[in-house]
Amino acid sequence: MLLLDNATMIRLGFFLGIFSAMAIWEAKAPRRVLQQSKPTRWTNNLILTFLNTFAVRLVFSAAAAGTALLAAEKGWGLFNTLPVPEWISGLLSVLVLDLAIYIQHVIFHKVPIFWRLHRMHHTDLDIDVTTGARFHPLEIIISMALKMGLVVALGAPAWAVVVFEVLLNGTSMFNHSNINMNLGADRWIRRFIVTPDMHRVHHSVLIWETDSNFGFNLSWWDRLFGTYIDQPAAGHEAMKIGLANYRDPKWLKLGWMLVVPASRYER
Repeated sequence: MLLLDNATMIRLGFFLGIFSAMAIWEAKAPRRVLQQSKPTRWTNNLILTFLNTFAVRLVFSAAAAGTALLAAEKGWGLFNTLPVPEWISGLLSVLVLDLAIYIQHVIFHKVPIFWRLHRMHHTDLDIDVTTGARFHPLEIIISMALKMGLVVALGAPAWAVVVFEVLLNGTSMFNHSNINMNLGADRWIRRFIVTPDMHRVHHSVLIWETDSNFGFNLSWWDRLFGTYIDQPAAGHEAMKIGLANYRDPKWLKLGWMLVVPASRYER
């Protein structure tokens, strides 16, 4: 109950802690030389982050953990009807939720109406820790609705939902960060967790690389479903970030970012 009663502060604490650690690491040991104005990108990406937080609170009266508590009270969902130890149902819930995020990510690339929303994430012309929260508000709202529906269907324990959300937010900031990691450590860590070098391939301007490495947390799904690419064709220092038809720096500003779904340009 301590975890659930302080879920918001726990999430905020992990967000600030991981964000600060990645920002300092990027400043001390960057993987790539950034091409765009950092103040412009950071200001607009962070404003969007706060806008998304407000939008979710406005649309949903209860977060995903609150939905899990309601499901437990009503006896809804698979794990609320089966005699499964809570630690097992919690672990399985985290794994299934992570797989669902992978599948959702693939769908948001493959289905045109969803790609219109998601492509805003890919219009960032550099990639660093702030890119990890650079999503269109409508995508965030749809993602939260899908997550809440799955939480109810699973009957996921509320603490497992909190753990999953902390992991998802933390790993998103980590794997989008512009940090120079030891290559041996990267090869070992990416057996389990998506690393910055692994996810950076996904932000390549080359379409076949954009449509790869969809995982945010666990790296297993890309390997299992054949969407894994080990390294970008041009190498990490020379690869071009973003989308081919969104090279104008205006797309880095909040107003233009929000209208990307209405743009006639595809990629």
